[in-house]
Amino acid sequence: MPTSRTISLIGMPGAGKSTVGVLLAKLLGLSFVDTDLIIQTRAHATLHELLKAEGYLALRQREQQVLLDIPLDDTLVSTGGSAVYSEPGMQRLGEAGPLVFLDVNLEVLATRVDNQDSRGIARPPGQDFAGVFAERRPLYARYADLTIEASDLTPENCARLIAAELPKQLP
Repeated sequence: MPTSRTISLIGMPGAGKSTVGVLLAKLLGLSFVDTDLIIQTRAHATLHELLKAEGYLALRQREQQVLLDIPLDDTLVSTGGSAVYSEPGMQRLGEAGPLVFLDVNLEVLATRVDNQDSRGIARPPGQDFAGVFAERRPLYARYADLTIEASDLTPENCARLIAAELPKQLP
């Protein structure tokens, strides 16, 4: 049983993890950590630049390292979309507290992520956004302690809904 109040948001790029995460952290009085920002700060480069220079597997490795070494006590963690490829990272987050999957349908995601090529999505060359969605969605569902259908929710309403659903999962 986790001894701290830690919540991790998982989901596709464009699902709202960072935006909802900040709002939810404020609602619950938690610190906020965005793993994509930590990767970029440590590397002194954007995700897109890292992908171009090192490839998608190296970016996933960087993400795993961040997941394994960030402080998790009383923290709201907004993970990168490819966090679910790291078994050790997901295990650590899951042991710290509930994993919340922001489930957004492909059509909505496609409208939110209109900069797919420059966004820094860790995917093999040639894999389109629909392919990423099809591959990752079952992984998010597998790890999720709580799934929120967020396609039609504003960030504020999504944060409030998560806050209402979580008390039964937090110590």
